[in-house]
Amino acid sequence: MPVMTTPIMSESEVRAAVEREMPGVRADLERLVRIPGIAFEGFDHSHVERSAEAVAELLRGCGLDVQIVRSGGQPAVIGRKAAPPGAPTVLLYAHHDVQPVGDLTLWESDPFEPVERDGRLYGRGAADDKAGIMAHVAALRAYGDALPVGVVLFVEGEEEYGSDSLERLLAEHRDEITSDVIVIADSANWDVGVPALTTSLRGIVNCFVQVRTLDHAVHSGMYGGAVPDALTALARLLATLHTDAGDVAVDGLAAREGASVDYPEDRFRAEAGLADGVSLIGTGRITDRLWTKPALAVLGIDAPATGEAPNALVPTAKAKLSVRLAPGDDPKRAYAALRAHLEKHAPWGAQVTLTFEHDGDPCVIDASGPMFDAARSAFRTAWDGTAPVDLGIGGSIPFIATFQEMFPRAAILVTGVEDPHARAHGPNESLHLGEFARVCLAEALLLRNVAVAGVDGR
Repeated sequence: MPVMTTPIMSESEVRAAVEREMPGVRADLERLVRIPGIAFEGFDHSHVERSAEAVAELLRGCGLDVQIVRSGGQPAVIGRKAAPPGAPTVLLYAHHDVQPVGDLTLWESDPFEPVERDGRLYGRGAADDKAGIMAHVAALRAYGDALPVGVVLFVEGEEEYGSDSLERLLAEHRDEITSDVIVIADSANWDVGVPALTTSLRGIVNCFVQVRTLDHAVHSGMYGGAVPDALTALARLLATLHTDAGDVAVDGLAAREGASVDYPEDRFRAEAGLADGVSLIGTGRITDRLWTKPALAVLGIDAPATGEAPNALVPTAKAKLSVRLAPGDDPKRAYAALRAHLEKHAPWGAQVTLTFEHDGDPCVIDASGPMFDAARSAFRTAWDGTAPVDLGIGGSIPFIATFQEMFPRAAILVTGVEDPHARAHGPNESLHLGEFARVCLAEALLLRNVAVAGVDGR
């Protein structure tokens, strides 16, 4: 292995360089937030193209060789800069697409016009995940021509829509993006002022269940009392999915305990926005319920709107279900278990049809070794001595399992730009600007620490 000869900036030099770059980083983040790049069907995908072009321009400005690529889906951006002799290469992941905004009346300001209020930057994608992109850019700008490692920037364009083409893109560009360390900036920190490394994520199964009891709608007075309506049957079926305590009642789903920290209930209730008097569901520690046990939610129901509903028995009703899977579970096995449960518990002989939408694997990361030590040291410095927490995430980033499978020798570091108040995917999404500055410093220090540790130390 050649010895690395490129001089490495000192910690104080890195800190000063990041501070120097932050105004420009903030301005470019706001420029990205103004682009409504939504990859979902039914939206104008020309904005996703604009978003990819904007990211490509930013990476070219950092001196990277850049290409916009696709494999049957939305555009991703790959930027590359070769490693100095003897230095490792780090892949930096983020995504430039965003979630739909939902009900505009719930937003306090235009979701695509960034606005600062009380130290937070509000706008769709401000946290998830355009801040992730700009954290990468901030680190690159801080080093300029003195970058101590090789880098590959991979900025995806359809993560929020399921990353359908990601595996193909990774396979097609595998030789170009193979790295020693992978940094995925798409997770969250434990709290404002407390950094975190994500070490496990739940998997996901989304599907639709439809119940039929009639060939056609019939008069609710003439037939009610003897004929079951589909909406009532669906309600009874959905009620079987949880125990009285709120635990998931589907047999065959994996569950375990052992989260490394606990979540104080008063803090959790406040951050979740739980209404007064509403109880938490499930049993065990809150972090186990969120990280290492399954969850099941009804995301929507197709039924007549109340203002338009006639006095008729509904023949069919449909619900969208989302199951979050504990680490160690298998999505295909979980889907089969859910199907068996729904068919077994169909009320009054109602016809039940289950339709698969999509799934994703859970994952567990062994966060030990020199590269993880390098990350923890960077975080501790950026957060003025506060040690990072190893946490699980109740949400799902299925492609991390894909990275694990395709790049088994790489150390995968899942880092966060969000905090518990970010409201990613919801109205009034926001980014804590003070935390964002720490994230940018931490990433720059991480690249320095990885260079010092060297690839042979992994």
